[in-house]
Amino acid sequence: MFRFANIDYLWLLLLIPALVTAYIAVVYHKRRQLREFGDASLTAALMPDTAHKRMHVKFSLLLVSLILLIFALARPQYGTKEQTIKRQGIEVMVALDVSNSMLAEDVAPNRLEHAKQMLSKLVDRMTDDKVGLVVFAGEAFVQLPITCDYVSAKMFLNNINTELVSAQGTAIGTAINTCLRSFGSEETEASRAVIIITDGENHEDDAKAAAAAAKEKGISVFVVGVGKPDGAPIPDGRGGFRKDKNGQVVVSRMNEEMCREIAQAGGGMYVRADNTNTARRAIQQELDKLGKAEIETTVYTDYNEQYQSFVLIALLLLIINSFISSTRNKTIEKLYDMKI
Repeated sequence: MFRFANIDYLWLLLLIPALVTAYIAVVYHKRRQLREFGDASLTAALMPDTAHKRMHVKFSLLLVSLILLIFALARPQYGTKEQTIKRQGIEVMVALDVSNSMLAEDVAPNRLEHAKQMLSKLVDRMTDDKVGLVVFAGEAFVQLPITCDYVSAKMFLNNINTELVSAQGTAIGTAINTCLRSFGSEETEASRAVIIITDGENHEDDAKAAAAAAKEKGISVFVVGVGKPDGAPIPDGRGGFRKDKNGQVVVSRMNEEMCREIAQAGGGMYVRADNTNTARRAIQQELDKLGKAEIETTVYTDYNEQYQSFVLIALLLLIINSFISSTRNKTIEKLYDMKI
């Protein structure tokens, strides 16, 4: 497994576009000054020793060297040994609605982004728990198998959008069943929970029956309703709103009653998410009440440092760069009959 031990140093890579932009601006400024000074062929004759291509090569080498040194600072490592460790925690599967109605903006910035922000904070609070992620609309798919790798969980979460599931709808029952299968068949003393985050619109299957089946297996089903009962129009991505076949703007209204019934059938709690952290705190409190038990997870424990290779290559490029002159070397050009 590959990772960066000091990943924050990768923010320095933001300097690269700035340096490239500055270099281009300087080159352009110099060329404009030369054009103002006189004819291009005349100015070239007055500066016969200038080698513009070499200047570009030297800058490119410096840029690549800087990138490699930044990677070295971030300490790239490669995991070489797996170890199964035991922790005291719970197992949580999250099913996130990605239907188009989740783009409605009755909560800021919209229902889907608000749900992702809430989940990100929920993952930040986890230490020894396992978490998995299912996305659903008219169908449901496992986006992230249940794991203790919170970095990967947040990475997958950030990449979620409404295009992940092509079939539109809100198949909550299918999502619950997918979560149940994702826990695996092995028995555990740890508590298990399913968190459904949805606006509850366009309900298609028997979600209450699926929630009741989860309850029979000792798995609590919590439902977070995102949106407002009054509803909001759905942006069409072109500055307007989605319309029905009659040309009327479609208003997406959260089905709060259905969300509450599913949570009740699953032996869990329903809470509505608004523009505060109330819903996240309520779910966190309920999860904290669940019984923790010993759970196993496989992690990499031995990591080999790989930064030496990056430093070595960077130094080699800097040495090569030092031997490249910004001006023409007539002696070398005569020896190699080279024209630049």
